[in-house]
Amino acid sequence: MTNADATEAFYCGLLGFRLEFQVRASESRRDPCYMGVSRDGAVLHLSGHAGDGVAGGAVYFLSDDVDALHAEFVSRNVPIHIAPVDQTWGMRELYVRDPDGNSVRFGAPVAV
Repeated sequence: MTNADATEAFYCGLLGFRLEFQVRASESRRDPCYMGVSRDGAVLHLSGHAGDGVAGGAVYFLSDDVDALHAEFVSRNVPIHIAPVDQTWGMRELYVRDPDGNSVRFGAPVAV
């Protein structure tokens, strides 16, 4: 992440994650920052430290109901990158992008 405040606002304010912890560069500097956020039992670690990752990656969460997540995100004005779609590999998926362009993906098996 390049901006901890924007990242926290996106994941916690828009996607409904809860801030679990954060380690700031110092009391007076917010970035670089290392934080953990959680939702529905899944914990995601996010880092703004050089060498910890490359912007533009992807994270994938399994979900019970992608369409319910989509409705929740739309109600919170989350920009949707790809609305729920049944993929050929048997998953119904929803994609959003975080402030750094990382793809945040949610998927559920297609009901047969």
